[in-house]
Amino acid sequence: MQYHELTIGSARKHLLDHKISSVELTTALIERIEQYDGEIGAFITVDKDLALDQAKKADQDIADNKTAPLTGVPIALKDLLCTRGMKTTCASKILDNFVPQYDGTVVSKLKENGAVIIGKTNLDEFAMGSSTENSACKITRNPWNTSCVPGGSSGGSAAAVAARFCCAALGTDTGGSIRQPASHCGVVGLKPTYGRVSRFGLVSYASSLDQIGPITKDVRDAAILLNVISGNDTMDSTSAKVDVPDFTTALDQFEKGALKGMTAGIPKEYLSVEGIDPDVEKVFNDAKKSLQDLGVEIKEISLPHTDYVVAAYYIIAPCEASSNLARFDGVKYGFRDKSCDDLIDMYKKTKSKGFGPEVQRRIIIGTYALSAGYYDAYYGRASKVRTLIMEDFSKAFETCDFILSPVAPAPAFKIGEKIDDPLTMYLTDIFTLSANMAGIPGISVPAGYSSKGLPIGIQMMAKRFDEMSLLRAGYGFERTISLDKTFPNL
Repeated sequence: MQYHELTIGSARKHLLDHKISSVELTTALIERIEQYDGEIGAFITVDKDLALDQAKKADQDIADNKTAPLTGVPIALKDLLCTRGMKTTCASKILDNFVPQYDGTVVSKLKENGAVIIGKTNLDEFAMGSSTENSACKITRNPWNTSCVPGGSSGGSAAAVAARFCCAALGTDTGGSIRQPASHCGVVGLKPTYGRVSRFGLVSYASSLDQIGPITKDVRDAAILLNVISGNDTMDSTSAKVDVPDFTTALDQFEKGALKGMTAGIPKEYLSVEGIDPDVEKVFNDAKKSLQDLGVEIKEISLPHTDYVVAAYYIIAPCEASSNLARFDGVKYGFRDKSCDDLIDMYKKTKSKGFGPEVQRRIIIGTYALSAGYYDAYYGRASKVRTLIMEDFSKAFETCDFILSPVAPAPAFKIGEKIDDPLTMYLTDIFTLSANMAGIPGISVPAGYSSKGLPIGIQMMAKRFDEMSLLRAGYGFERTISLDKTFPNL
């Protein structure tokens, strides 16, 4: 048995059947991290002793017949989810040695359900980026081709799952930061509806856009993990008071009737975007044909305000980042520059040395857009555009069950290729930003490969709180296509 190939579902079955122990599984994965992660750079922190302690407890719980959905299963966390007693750096110098005194809600839920926290994964600093090149800690490399990026900002989590360093991971998605790296690394990435999962304990980038979600080896695991982390939380005022269904029943719906009766909308504006890579176009067309063969009706729809999404997003997100990151000033916690003359000088030097260039860029943009005399012209107008984008999606979902699109315009690009051209980098998220602006769920499912052997995913989006449709369609698609191989040979 190859321990690293186990999904959440298969690992749980073997654990409950006493064919393996959590200590054996966790040890095997840690040894794999030690062997290969020097080249990949997926993790910032791996706490071997803590993980093995949790694994021993899980084994005892299994022996005592006290099991939960994730008992003994090793899970990785993006390193901006507060984890009690374990460093939470946000891949930034300003939080280099920050150790939270509490667990975020999703972390608590994982622990309550028996998960083994194997480590914290790398990211673009404060989740600001699309390639995981903006980390102050290291550059994460794509396991399929180490000269390429894994995507971002949850690149560490996607690379960790693709490299089989863990059974699954959590990432966060502010403008595509789960779905895009999932596509580039050949894994499944699900961004839930805004409010479906508590954000308490998440170090915020843009509070009205951020959402925590699963990155997994298959769609079934995404449903299992979403079951665990979803639900209303009194510690988070943005957490929605909605029922949490058993998301795995969406997979049963596929088994009973394939996908007959479902309708997929394809936005005409997405297909007219300039610069779509021919490999992405081919994989998308093949995916469309596969869904039609499953009984899905394909129809053209319109999202008229697509041209304004990138511009509006890059006003709203930096404005919220400017507000959220004001707390990191060197006073209460985190990095503080000691070579200062007075308080104001300390603020300036601490932020200049503690934040990287991309974070500084977005803080400056946001502060400017929120300043007196410019608020209405920038943030106010962008908020109105956001409302129009939400209305576009509401109208579209009157005629379709889910929207089908590429995840990114091109497969993973070379490390260093776009890092000095922020605008080009921002445009890599052109297909994913809308879901965050509208607050709807989206999923990336592996769909094929480029001519150079790099993974390419397809994206499905559904109306608010309709993750069931995404999981049903994603599972059906996953079951139907036949990929040459499902993970890279390290």
